[in-house]
Parts: sequence; structure tokens; C-alpha cells
Amino acid sequence: MEVNVVVRPWREERVPVDLAIRVWGMDADGRAFSQHARTQNISASGAQLCEIEHYLKIGDTIGVQASQKKARCKVVWARNTGSIQKIQVGVQLLSKPECPWIAFLPDTNPDAPTVAPGRRRWGRHKIAFPISLHSERTLRVTATDISGSGCYVEMLSPFPIGTGLGVELLIGTEKVRTRALVRTCDPRLGMGIEFVGLKTEDQRRFQDHLQAINPFSCSIEYQNPRSRRAPS
Repeated sequence: MEVNVVVRPWREERVPVDLAIRVWGMDADGRAFSQHARTQNISASGAQLCEIEHYLKIGDTIGVQASQKKARCKVVWARNTGSIQKIQVGVQLLSKPECPWIAFLPDTNPDAPTVAPGRRRWGRHKIAFPISLHSERTLRVTATDISGSGCYVEMLSPFPIGTGLGVELLIGTEKVRTRALVRTCDPRLGMGIEFVGLKTEDQRRFQDHLQAINPFSCSIEYQNPRSRRAPS
């Protein structure tokens, strides 16, 4: 069975993210299906999906679930790749407030501190800090070069760029959970991840916690002005 290809321009910036999702609905032959798939890129209004095993018709409505969030989407294009990626599908959310991958999109919080080009938002602390990563299994790892916006994790088998992960870290005795994206990957060395789900308030609290642990380890050139002490 041939799959028609209809490509429509994306009006919003697409972010390359590899997320495990669930997709369900009726296929082109009118049969109900439910399967696991993955995203290749996402935006606030839609996504490109891959590893779809069922033919879908343009205009069909399907359900998509990422983590615990569900949404209804319209199929806007489909293509059989004939490869391990199987059928690729472009979908458009029927309701933006339902966006199930909103936590993996760039932070648009107006209260977030502004960042000059080439400068990090928060000062990096070069200390060993234990965190837990959640994917298909839980990994307890040690982060280095860490701040309120992300960290570097040393590991022999890092995740590919764009992979979405759950992260659990401690602020004192409080467990804080957030979502993260792999931004850099160095095979057999480690990966850089960005915390994309932390609220600005929690980022500031975590940054203050790191500063309290070791006030002399922060990279001065990237130091957060809020954490600098006034001259005596």
C-alpha cells in the first residue's frame, strides 16, 4: 500500500528531540491500533514521529502520549522510509494547551534571567554531584561542571543528542525531579544535558545550594550576578 506524502511548512521552530511515546487510533484500513513510537523533532504545535508501524491517512486524528500527558493530533503528512525508522508521520496538535512534550521545549519563561550570546545562564560548579537519570531504567551517575541549567555527566555509553531524560537531584534533603535533554555527546567520555523542566525559582534555589556546597568552585566568568557578594 502506497503512502501519500504531503509536506506542509512548519511555522514554529522545531527542536530535535528523541522521546519515547505511545500512539493509538484507527489506521488507513479502519483497524484500531496502539503502539510505541518515537519523536524526531517537536514544537509547541506538533511533531515529527517515526517507527510508526501502521499506515495512516492524511487528516486522520490519532492519540499521542508522552510520559503521563496525552493529546489528540491530526496527521498532516506520512512517508514510508523503508528503513528501521519505518513510517514517519507529521502531526499537528488539535489543542496547543494539550502539548504533551512542552517540558522539552526551550524555556520561554519571561522571568528567566537574560543571557548574553556565548554566556551561560548560571555559573558552572566543577564539583562531583550525584544525580539519577531515568530512561528505560534508572542510572545513578555523578555529574560534573554543574549549574542550575544543566551539567556534564561522565559515562562510557552516553545517550544520543536529543534524547529526553528524567532527572532527580537533591537540594539539601529535598528531592527535585525535572526533565532534561542531551545537548552534547562525547562517545566513551560523557554527555552534556540541559535541565528543561526546572522552574526559574528552583534553578535559583539549586544554584544557591551549589554555591553553599563549595563557594570557590564556580567559573568566575559565568558567575550568576545574584550570587556575588557585595564588596566589603
